Amino acid sequence: GAGPAGRYDQATDTILTVTENIFSSMAAKASVPTIQDQASAMQLSQCAKNLGTALAELRTAAQKAQEACGPLEMDSALSVVQNLERDLQEVKAAAQDGKLKPLPGETMEKCAQDLGNSTKAVSSAIAQLLGEVAQGNENYAGIAARDVAGGLRSLAQAARGVAALTSDPAVQAIVLDTASDVLDKASSLIEEAKKAAGHPGDPESQQRLAQVAKAVTQALNRCVSCLPGQRDVDNALRAVGDASKRLLSDSLPPSTGTFQEAQSRLNEAAAGLNQAATELVQASRGTPQDLARASGRFGQDFSTFLEAGVEMAGQSQEDRTQVVSNLKGISMSSSKLLLAAKALSTDPAAPNLKSQLAAAARAVTDSINQLITMCTQQAPGQKECDNALRELETVRELLENPVQPINDMSYFGCLDSVMENSKVLGEAMTGISQNAKNGNLPEFGEAIATASKALCGFTEAAAQAAYLVGVSDPNSQAGQQGLVEPTQFARANQAIQMACQSLGEPGCTQAQVLSAATIVAKHTSALCNSCRLASARTANPTAKRQFVQSAKEVANSTANLVKTIKALDGAFTEENRAQCRAATAPLLEAVENLSAFASNPEFSSIPAQISPEGRAAMEPIVISAKTMLESAGGLIQTARALAVNPRDPPRWSVLAGHSRTVSDSIKKLITSMRDKAPGQLECETAIAALNSCLRDLDQASLAAVSQQLAPREGISQEALHTQMLTAVQEISHLIEPLASAARAEASQLGHKVSQMAQYFEPLTLAAVGAASKTLSHPQQMALLDQTKTLAESALQLLYTAKEAGGNPKQAAHTQEALEEAVQMMTEAVEDLTTTLNEAASAAGVVGGMVDNITQAINQLDEGPMGEPEGSFVDYQTTMVRTAKAIAVTVQEMVTKSNTSPEELGPLANQLTSDYGRLASEAKPAAVAAENEEIGAHIKHRVQELGHGCAALVTKAGALQCSPSDAYTKKELIECARRVSEKVSHVLAALQAGNRGTQACITAASAVSGIIADLDTTIMFATAGTLNREGAETFADHREGILKTAKVLVEDTKVLVQNAAGSQEKLAQAAQSSVATITRLADVVKLGAASLGAEDPETQVVLINAVKDVAKALGDLISATKAAAGKVGDDPAVWQLKNSAKVMVTNVTSLLKTVKAVEDEATKGTRALEATTEHIRQELAVFCSPEPPAKTSTPEDFIRMTKGITMATAKAVAAGNSCRQEDVIATANLSRRAIADMLRACKVGMLICTWGDLGNQGRTQYLMLFVPVPCLLLPQTLQKPNPELKQQLTGHSKRVAGSVTELIQAAEAMKGTEWVDPEDPTVIAENELLGAAAAIEAAAKKLEQLKPRAKPKEADESLNFEEQILEAAKSIAAATSALVKAASAAQRELVAQGKVGAIPANALDDGQWSQGLISAARMVAAATNNLCEAANAAVQGHASQEKLISSAKQVAASTAQLLVACKVKADQDSEAMKRLQAAGNAVKRASDNLVKAAQKAAAFEDQENETVVVKEKMVGGIAQIIAAQEEMLRKERELEEARKKLAQIRQQQYKFLPSELRDEH
Repeated sequence: GAGPAGRYDQATDTILTVTENIFSSMAAKASVPTIQDQASAMQLSQCAKNLGTALAELRTAAQKAQEACGPLEMDSALSVVQNLERDLQEVKAAAQDGKLKPLPGETMEKCAQDLGNSTKAVSSAIAQLLGEVAQGNENYAGIAARDVAGGLRSLAQAARGVAALTSDPAVQAIVLDTASDVLDKASSLIEEAKKAAGHPGDPESQQRLAQVAKAVTQALNRCVSCLPGQRDVDNALRAVGDASKRLLSDSLPPSTGTFQEAQSRLNEAAAGLNQAATELVQASRGTPQDLARASGRFGQDFSTFLEAGVEMAGQSQEDRTQVVSNLKGISMSSSKLLLAAKALSTDPAAPNLKSQLAAAARAVTDSINQLITMCTQQAPGQKECDNALRELETVRELLENPVQPINDMSYFGCLDSVMENSKVLGEAMTGISQNAKNGNLPEFGEAIATASKALCGFTEAAAQAAYLVGVSDPNSQAGQQGLVEPTQFARANQAIQMACQSLGEPGCTQAQVLSAATIVAKHTSALCNSCRLASARTANPTAKRQFVQSAKEVANSTANLVKTIKALDGAFTEENRAQCRAATAPLLEAVENLSAFASNPEFSSIPAQISPEGRAAMEPIVISAKTMLESAGGLIQTARALAVNPRDPPRWSVLAGHSRTVSDSIKKLITSMRDKAPGQLECETAIAALNSCLRDLDQASLAAVSQQLAPREGISQEALHTQMLTAVQEISHLIEPLASAARAEASQLGHKVSQMAQYFEPLTLAAVGAASKTLSHPQQMALLDQTKTLAESALQLLYTAKEAGGNPKQAAHTQEALEEAVQMMTEAVEDLTTTLNEAASAAGVVGGMVDNITQAINQLDEGPMGEPEGSFVDYQTTMVRTAKAIAVTVQEMVTKSNTSPEELGPLANQLTSDYGRLASEAKPAAVAAENEEIGAHIKHRVQELGHGCAALVTKAGALQCSPSDAYTKKELIECARRVSEKVSHVLAALQAGNRGTQACITAASAVSGIIADLDTTIMFATAGTLNREGAETFADHREGILKTAKVLVEDTKVLVQNAAGSQEKLAQAAQSSVATITRLADVVKLGAASLGAEDPETQVVLINAVKDVAKALGDLISATKAAAGKVGDDPAVWQLKNSAKVMVTNVTSLLKTVKAVEDEATKGTRALEATTEHIRQELAVFCSPEPPAKTSTPEDFIRMTKGITMATAKAVAAGNSCRQEDVIATANLSRRAIADMLRACKVGMLICTWGDLGNQGRTQYLMLFVPVPCLLLPQTLQKPNPELKQQLTGHSKRVAGSVTELIQAAEAMKGTEWVDPEDPTVIAENELLGAAAAIEAAAKKLEQLKPRAKPKEADESLNFEEQILEAAKSIAAATSALVKAASAAQRELVAQGKVGAIPANALDDGQWSQGLISAARMVAAATNNLCEAANAAVQGHASQEKLISSAKQVAASTAQLLVACKVKADQDSEAMKRLQAAGNAVKRASDNLVKAAQKAAAFEDQENETVVVKEKMVGGIAQIIAAQEEMLRKERELEEARKKLAQIRQQQYKFLPSELRDEH
């Protein structure tokens, strides 16, 4: 039923609010790295995750329940209120019987505050209810009704508490009666709202609802007024109002006393009223009894003061008007003071109320001083002294417990203000003493006034500085800014009311009307801006909606009022005044409702909580300021007396003492402010902590280098990595806030520095522990080094932040250093995070990744964000790309799960980072979406995808740990399938969010299909196969074509208009235009077929005309898509207008063609005109910066010029024959040839690497088209004469000349880079380049080789190995240079024409290229063998023959390469000289290697081995036989080797080119 559903929703909201507050205040995740006990840290982390998951699930369930129970909310709310009424009746009965007792924990202050807050909450909810009912939104109206009921529940509870804690039965009865009255009227309100919601357009029900709502508001005010203290304030307000009524009478009673008596009474009354105001300010923070006493005294003192003021006004007839005006000002400021005191007593924790109260007290003092200054006569300087003393008495209150901000000044702004005011005060004090001594009393009065002003500014700055010092203490809790500033709304409401009242007065002048209009416009604009910001910042959809709706109502009613004001300004008639008065009523109502809604305590700021340590830090500043104020007061009093009697030496010594005390106090204050600058102490502490961490990391690094880093026991590697990751994440979150605080928020600097510093000790411990458990030494060092880099960059940031100190006026170089430090630290965090994630993913540890995904999911539901920077289309594009990347990664994970599960870790890491990017884009995309429903759908789909990704990552980690588990593999594949499915859901949600843009894309695709279909029809028509059906004629289709074309024009207009409209309308317009162009293409095809296959050229003209229309429509749709949602001065909108013009031109051309098709006399001319227009449009595309869709080669470019030549020839022939058929054929051919040529030319220019030639091609092409319109002019057909034919011939010659130059430009554009891949010369060059690459790789390999370590006795051989390596490196470098030189030489041969670039019939060139190829390959192979031989020698497997043979082979192949290049080369060319030099370098390097090898002691030792001859005969003979046997075997092997070498050379000789055979 309604009751349970409503209670469930309300309970759920309460649970969510409370748990989220607890969750955020605990900052569980942020606390984990700082907890030393591993078990506790893990348990806290897990509990935080579980709570976060449970909250997300509860929120989802609550939203679903709310949707299901929405229509029942009104009934539920009504039931709740009726139950509350019954409960309150029982409370009344208990009170009457004297049995009403307070509940445990209830105090009068708490209950009174709760009553005030609940009153505001109910007022806010009523304003929201009225707005939603007026809109006819039943669901949101139900939620607002539920909020009303919830506020009333709190109000009833608070009223019961106040009654129970009050001993006076009369007060008890009044409190409970007024609360019952509120509930009764609220019950009527909800009933009326329920009726009105069913009839949203009924004005009577709306009017009844507004009346009932007003009655509830009045009842709420009566209820609050019953609170102890509040009644007395209300009485005082009435007393002030009653006393002030005397000022409204036209005549004041004459004064009965003397001027001196009246003056004396006024001064006494002024002092009494000023003192009463000060006491009222103090009492507003005390008990209700204190407030009652203070407000009573204030009312009495005000009446006394007013009587004295009225009597003073009777003394002077001339100044009476001014005196009465000042008294009215004092009356108004006194009322404001009482209202501020009342508000603060109701809600002591409310933000800014204390500063408002102080400002109201200052206003009372200032207005009293103005009156005294004007209407009293004293010795000069005396009034100024009295005024100054009153002002000092008022500002002294600011220094009493400054726990709230006084103004918006920053700490360094306060310091500057103190310094500036201290200078002014010093000069004023000097002026006071000098002028008092010299008797210059007017100047003395000015000096007193200046000193008073400086002292007030000084005190304000000191109090604000003390507050900032207290708040900046790390143990204090800084206040949080609210969603709105209720006081701003209240001030705006009051200003608008006064302006509207002024507009409604019968005698208002033109100046007053304009002034009132300016005030209204200023304040309503500020209110609308505040609403816009609040709606963007709140996560509450109901509040968001209400702020937007309220802003609309205020803006609309303001616009209506401005219209009537303009009419009134034009003519001040009674009718215009009446209309203006009537127009103010809706505005006042809208502003009143908005102010009531904004007063909800939920939107208020949270005040700061200053710790005892913070209060202690404030003391030196507060004490110095108080001492200074007391001494300044004494100084002014002493100076006042000295001004009357300057010859009083004891008083001068007293004045000097006061002056000295003031100076000393100011010095102490400035010193204290500099010493206590927020954040400095915390920065020093944090720097010391980081230095300690760096020392620990250095010691760990030294231990790791010496392999003495003992593994940490009692904790796993995974837990250490998790600790590090969590600490690094928290540090990364604090980098930018710390930098912001260092730039301009001194009060936040200490907090951020302390928060960041606390993570480095656990990070250091975890890093050392993780390194101690890492087996790989490089990984150990990398982990420690990157942690150390992060600590060092943080240290640098802290030093810079300490120097900047939160002072925005700091030098520019400090700000630059701060930016640099932030960037360095960000990079260090990214590097360490990447290392940790890679290590975790490689080990199959996925906990951190799952946490990151969960965090990204939760961030979508977390607090609000501001206005998105981009449009929805921008976010949509990025999200589609990221979602597709996720799909690719998922597919790859499925593949790797079967082939190599160990590679799943990096893929899971990639998936995590991709999802993080997707989620970060989803939030602004949801805000930028067309409506809230689409945005919510996108967020929901992205969150679903996140849960799927988390599950997939978890399975990937499990499969890494057990690669052979088939069940886990199957689960991973299933998870991957679900993720892929959810990716498609995200893509679908994104498309739904931009339906119009998507429809434009689909429409453009459909139009492309229509154009392709028309091209096919043109092919049939050209071939003469487009036949008519039956006996139909073109006349049968003409009307249909014309009608459809006109419909298309209308569709085009709608399409252009809706580019700036909604997505829905844009989609409809795009679909409609595609349907129309489809019909038009079909009907034109039928019309063309009806002309008959015997006239194919006319058929082609007709189809080309509709094809131009289709093409223009496609461009228009693309332009519309680009311009969707853009403003008028955007380039996309300009492009849209141009596309629309082209569309209209082409449709007009189609209509003309249709009308001329059957006219034999004009159809040729019409075809020429259509072709000319088409050429103009193609030229516009040609000159545009957009790149073409297809690519082509200069050969295609040259081939296209043939079509131009043919078209020119046909044009000349048609001009001579003057036959319509020839002219139409010319037009069709020219159209096709020129369009193809333009596209090929544009592509050719883009791919040309020689910019000048590309520009030359463009210039030639534009020259070509200068005569084309002339060439196609129809005068020759209409009036054929010899002169026109002669001109036609001249134009054709110009075209031919331009085509020739174009071909030459195209040839030049080809350059040397355009080659035939089958050309043997190209193959040769590629082989040369390949050989060069192989040689360079070998050279790099040689550079990495080092002589192997040998026993000490083999030291003499080290020189040999160094020589081998150096010689081998020289050969490798030299052969690389040689091959590159050979490549250059070949290019030179091709350029000189000695070798053809495309040798189709040149056999010699082909043979030469084959020789060059084989030579290059031999060089590469020989160099490779040389490297192997050198490597073997260095390794100790020395072989003199192999090394020398390899070096000689390099020399021989080099010689062969030189011969191959010399065959056709010019001996004096630069390339040939370089080639010869390179060859000589190779030869020298090879000779050096051979010499080094021959001199090597290692080989000589082998040759000079000592032969030990055996002494016994038999053994000696056996030794001789063995030696002879070995000699014979070696000789036989030598003979076989020679034969083998000869066979190899014979085989190679067969393949050598003729030029090289004589060399071998």
